[in-house]
Amino acid sequence: MAGRFYDEWEIGDRIDHEIRRTVTETDNLLFTTMTHNPQPLHLDVEAARDSEFGQILVNGTFTFALMVGLSVGETTLGTLVANLGYEKLVMPSPVFLGDTLRATSEVIALKDSRSRPDAGIVTFRHECLNQRDEIVCRCERAALLKRRDP
Repeated sequence: MAGRFYDEWEIGDRIDHEIRRTVTETDNLLFTTMTHNPQPLHLDVEAARDSEFGQILVNGTFTFALMVGLSVGETTLGTLVANLGYEKLVMPSPVFLGDTLRATSEVIALKDSRSRPDAGIVTFRHECLNQRDEIVCRCERAALLKRRDP
């Protein structure tokens, strides 16, 4: 698995990433505590049980990070200069412990870099889906990628 160079992408390219990940209690607990997030919905079984969800809710920033991570091997691995930004981040469905997540990526824009002739900007729409094919996270990511032929 290796990322693609800027000049190897076309608008409309789509990848259904094969790597999937089942979210564990340890994932959620470590990520939540490492980022100093005291939200009881992520840490307190009793508080979560009394919520509208009835169970521990996985930290949304973990879900976002996992979605991007699942995409890296087939999009930007080895070709990335820098991530320039993330936009339109939404989480339309909750993630619970034991959910198995997968990601898709689609190229929605290409733009030559004005300041770096050896690179260009690829904008991806990433989506993360659970085992029920519900979208649990979506965003657009602008990535500055090296050109194969500068």
